[in-house]
Amino acid sequence: MQSVFDHGPPPPCPSPFNMAAYVLSYAPSLGNKPALEVVGGDASVLTYDALCRRVQRVAGGLRAQGLNIGDRVLFRLGNTPDFPIAYLACIWAGLVPIPASSQLTKREATDIARQTQPALILHQDGVSLPDSAAPVLGELPEAAEIPPVMGDPDRLAYIVFTSGTSGRPTGVRHAHRAIWARRMMWDGWYGLRQDDRVMHAGAFNWTYTLGTGLMDPWSMGATALIPSAGVPSDALAGLVAKHNASIFAAAPGVYRQMLKFAVPTMPALRHGLSAGESLPDAVRIAWQETTGTDIHEALGMSECSTLVSGSPTRPARKGTSGRPQVGRRIAVVQDGAPVPVDTPGLLAIHRDDPGLMLGTLDADLVTEGAWFVTADTVSMGADGDITYLGRSDDMMNAGGYRVSPLEVEAAFAGYAAMTGCAAVTVEVKADTEVIALFYSADGPLQDEALRAHAQALLARYKQPRLYIHRATLPKGTNGKLNRRLLRYAFEDPHD
Repeated sequence: MQSVFDHGPPPPCPSPFNMAAYVLSYAPSLGNKPALEVVGGDASVLTYDALCRRVQRVAGGLRAQGLNIGDRVLFRLGNTPDFPIAYLACIWAGLVPIPASSQLTKREATDIARQTQPALILHQDGVSLPDSAAPVLGELPEAAEIPPVMGDPDRLAYIVFTSGTSGRPTGVRHAHRAIWARRMMWDGWYGLRQDDRVMHAGAFNWTYTLGTGLMDPWSMGATALIPSAGVPSDALAGLVAKHNASIFAAAPGVYRQMLKFAVPTMPALRHGLSAGESLPDAVRIAWQETTGTDIHEALGMSECSTLVSGSPTRPARKGTSGRPQVGRRIAVVQDGAPVPVDTPGLLAIHRDDPGLMLGTLDADLVTEGAWFVTADTVSMGADGDITYLGRSDDMMNAGGYRVSPLEVEAAFAGYAAMTGCAAVTVEVKADTEVIALFYSADGPLQDEALRAHAQALLARYKQPRLYIHRATLPKGTNGKLNRRLLRYAFEDPHD
């Protein structure tokens, strides 16, 4: 028996299609129902009617800037409701948003601008601006409402950036049909209903938040709850309780932090959702014992969002990440061919999956036969359960964000007396990992100076938390850094 999950494809995406029009399809019938509530701190409420009207006015305002269909718009926006409004408005108007992280430094934002050549940059105070010839708007423009630009569901809708193995963030191009594919998550992961109040603890720019926390609830007609900027982890459970959140979504590290504090009763909460990195069993168990609710985990990637998950109707078996969602066609392959069940291999997605990217900025989608092959090593049981075994590369995970070690290492190239460096995630205590930079030099360098250098060049989530001096760095026979050996030596120094 081969490691293939194929129950047939999902229904085809309608055509013509516009992603933003689909997301707001319930809006005319929901009127004053809250679409978005920003809770804690600077609280605010945006109704479905107000959301729809503002998206259409901003879409009109963007087109009034002289932008043409297909032009790219780079976001340098903070974690405010303007972010998702601008995102939908761009797509509504036939423009291509690039929702880059507000944490990026000027250097990082400049690199993205150079790769994408935006026709316009939307900017808010306090967020870095790139060196770019593109015009900059300090507020969202508004004009007369315009109808959505309909077209082929396979055309480009938006671009997101993910750390690639090259050490340079990679732009991933997604089609309008990507939102249609997310319907498979409604039952396969969320158990989503129109009366749900879904709270997500992430920033708007993160694809996990944009999809799970905003686009999917709005596509269903549910209410999205987002904590305001600066809300600490110890306040999140209180907000879940106060605002009657029925589903709570976060990265594993957020759950871990919340459990360090007293967690109040959350009577409306049905379950939690987790993605971005592997959820430790200890955190899952502690959450269940504390709240009486389960956390359902999903496995995915920027190139295809989530595709394997547990759900309220079919929780993941112990030790697994769950099953492929109905409609997904998934295989475990080696050399492009499926392997027998219970055999390790690389997770692969059928090339016709509607959620699969169009390709990167530099290349169209590359497949091996019928399969897009990922870097995740997994095994598949006879019933389709997927067990995650790790990544086949040295990619790191920082709070749910994928980070390339090469990108961190490149930021320290030529630094002071440093003769070499290697970025690695290390476990500093049970179920807690941080990015460490191992470096070679004649002697230890000042941690304060290293941290200041990282802050100037890297987004906060990419910055090392530990700096460890070594006389030399281990390399293989091919001269490549052996990052795994550094990790093993740090975590088990007596081995």
